[in-house]
Amino acid sequence: MFSDRTAWNLEPNPLSKALANRLASGEPVIDLTESNPTKCGFIEAEQILGALSQPASLNYDPAPQGLLPSRNAVANYYRVRNCVVNVNDIFLTTSTSEAYSFLFRILCNAGDEVLIPQPGYPLFNFLADIQDVATVPYPLIYDYGWQIDFHALQRAIAPRTRAIIVVNPNNPTGHFCKADDMHRLNQICLEHDLALIADEVFLDFSLGKEILPTFASSNKALTFTMSGLSKISGLPQMKVAWLIATGPVTIKQQAAARLEMIADTYLSMNTPMQLALPALLELRHNFQQQCLERMRNNLAQLDAMLSRQKLCTRLNLDGGWYAIVKVPVTGTDDDLALELLNTRGVYVHPGHFYDFPADGYLVVSLITPEVQFATGMQALVALIGEKLRKDP
Repeated sequence: MFSDRTAWNLEPNPLSKALANRLASGEPVIDLTESNPTKCGFIEAEQILGALSQPASLNYDPAPQGLLPSRNAVANYYRVRNCVVNVNDIFLTTSTSEAYSFLFRILCNAGDEVLIPQPGYPLFNFLADIQDVATVPYPLIYDYGWQIDFHALQRAIAPRTRAIIVVNPNNPTGHFCKADDMHRLNQICLEHDLALIADEVFLDFSLGKEILPTFASSNKALTFTMSGLSKISGLPQMKVAWLIATGPVTIKQQAAARLEMIADTYLSMNTPMQLALPALLELRHNFQQQCLERMRNNLAQLDAMLSRQKLCTRLNLDGGWYAIVKVPVTGTDDDLALELLNTRGVYVHPGHFYDFPADGYLVVSLITPEVQFATGMQALVALIGEKLRKDP
């Protein structure tokens, strides 16, 4: 009765089961994976609700790419980043997930392939499956910092490859693509007639002070850059995102015409959210200031804690919302995360969740409230010490 494309294993894994059971029993949980900004104390209710109460929301004026004032607000966001974006190249969507579905539809036939980074966020496989597209990983390697393994990436390109996906900065590794990386990705895409898809939802969350380049400024290969309010303004509940097409004029126009037809078919972006977009985008300044302050404080706490022992270390990162803790391998990361939850009430993501190639990695959210973060990390380090003392 059901399609093969949705034939996923839907059984919850042991860690998910243990978390559900613990929450159901009322036992306390220190959640070090919390990355939902609406649950982390950043809400500015009055300004958000005010942006939604516009009389023009009662009118319906369908625009496949999105209302012009809303697209102008997106263009202004990039102008602050020293990047000029043509409003005619912007498409508003309800989420970056929807943007991916649009792109997979215009770029891929059933069975075609897209290259995805590894480690990376596990959503790509599900989004591709739904569109009958295959994913092929290319590795990110760590050597005092993360970088793309370009040799392996090029070896992964096959006759059915249609696009390369890059996340800038990557989730969860937190590394940005530098100008040289962007140039090399463009050259590879031009050489192999591929599209470049850049997911930049965490672009504003750099731990440095410089304004980092965006793929929206790329005009060499056909490039699609996406972002949205979910991370930029800490508003995942508002479901506003965008997609920007850039590249050689002729092929960009062909892509834009196909995207417009898909957008016109669905007309999924609702009027109230489009009208609220300019105001909600302005809220990013205060949110990002709070968020970056918490990230830096949590990193400082983590580094101070790790400096007092020699068992665990933190991998370098440039930004993003996550930290990766390298731990001694005493078993699988899944088993360690399960033991931490069952014995200490602390919930972390095992590296396996993000397709790390080996055990010994745990991923924690840097936007977790600071007291909660410190308490949870202390419990994690203490458990590692106890395990090694019992089984050195």
